[in-house]
Amino acid sequence: MVIVLARNWWALVLRGLFAVLFGIIALVWPGITLGALVLLYGAYALADGVFAIASVMAGRTWGRPWWSLLVEGLVGIAVGIMTFAWPGITALVLLYLIAAWAFVTGIFEIVAAIRLREEIRGEWLLALSGILSVLFGVALVIWPGAGALALIWVIGAYAIAFGVLMIALGFRLRSWSRRESIRATSPSSDPTAAHRSANAAR
Repeated sequence: MVIVLARNWWALVLRGLFAVLFGIIALVWPGITLGALVLLYGAYALADGVFAIASVMAGRTWGRPWWSLLVEGLVGIAVGIMTFAWPGITALVLLYLIAAWAFVTGIFEIVAAIRLREEIRGEWLLALSGILSVLFGVALVIWPGAGALALIWVIGAYAIAFGVLMIALGFRLRSWSRRESIRATSPSSDPTAAHRSANAAR
């Protein structure tokens, strides 16, 4: 999975930028209603799902757990489509859909983070974003009637925090990929080169 993510670090950065943009709009849009915000979030879920699937398709590696990213993307697209295509749906139902999407996304991100830590020692950004998503989904289910203004602030703050983590993870993976490329092409990584150097020294 780390190869898939590292090759497509830009997709994580785009997901993060889109999330931050959505969060800022949610917080600064004067007089936005909860219904309008939920529809906007549906658009975000749809775009996020597309970015996730694009990341997998661009750098898919069979035999590795790329499927978790694929399922995460499909769930996001499904939630986004349901947000716009379900006639007569209420804001409360949309809120529960968003909660389910955030929870599922968080679970898959935590699973992916566990595998990622096996290949990048000390990596924690993806796990933190997964935990944040799970907590956000649970909060929406527990406090659906907390008030429109409070929910708007919660949704906006979550989107910004999630986006920042995705952007940081994207650039971290970019740096890791560059280090691995340099290591792979360095003479010390080539045993035949080392053997030739040893013979020359004799």
